[in-house]
Amino acid sequence: MTYDTFVQEFLSKGLIKEQKPDFKSAEKLILRARKDIKAAEATLNIDEGIAYSVAYLAMLRAGRALMLLKGYRPVDGYQHKTVVEFMAHCLGKEFVSIVEQFDNMRRKRNVFTYDVDITISKIEAANALGTAMEFVAIIEKVIKDEHPQIKFGF
Repeated sequence: MTYDTFVQEFLSKGLIKEQKPDFKSAEKLILRARKDIKAAEATLNIDEGIAYSVAYLAMLRAGRALMLLKGYRPVDGYQHKTVVEFMAHCLGKEFVSIVEQFDNMRRKRNVFTYDVDITISKIEAANALGTAMEFVAIIEKVIKDEHPQIKFGF
């Protein structure tokens, strides 16, 4: 499915909504994603689950930033999944692997949040942090390439 077909389908399903591209909110989300990465790094030796969750949040915020710049926002009760699916279609085949990791992290973070019997190892948390760092860097590059007038502290 092409990006345009995906957008039309998700608009018709009410999973995304059009809006004017929001540069200010996108900037805040990117800056927050960077802060989340620092927080995940700082927490890694204290609480692996929290570090994992915060690394995932960095990815979610970066994805939302790109969505806002594209003129869309997620709506409904599936916002996290919608952001992941939007990234899959927006970023394209070159980034399939990292978007799949994003989706796996979404699922695991959800289970970790709501199920008391799950643990996240330090290796998993460290890998999640590395994935988050890579993903946020990719989103920042896409933003910089598409909107060179935006600096976002690059």
